[in-house]
Amino acid sequence: MAIYITDECINCGACEPECPNNAIYEGGVEWKIADGTNITEMYTLEDGSQVKGDVDQEPVSDEFYYIVPDKCTECVGFHEEPQCAAVCPVDCCLPDPEREETEEQLLARKEALHL
Repeated sequence: MAIYITDECINCGACEPECPNNAIYEGGVEWKIADGTNITEMYTLEDGSQVKGDVDQEPVSDEFYYIVPDKCTECVGFHEEPQCAAVCPVDCCLPDPEREETEEQLLARKEALHL
């Protein structure tokens, strides 16, 4: 499952530089699939829609840091545990129960993002 940041976030920013997929953004900041990845052409999101890698997407949150689920691999293939959760001083980086994924699915996403 992807990790998400709860509304307990204090906006410290400790999580953002730890993400190997560049999936974490400050609240209100637009995101791109191309940020920190090798994606430059069209990419299919989990909802089936396609986006161009270098086109800005709407922020997931305007109030606090957020994780783009389509870029989150829970650090599978990079680290033994999600690094955002490991460094969060208020424990607000949690597994998203609405996005349960297998290790194989997370590894496939890692491979797709980092050709």
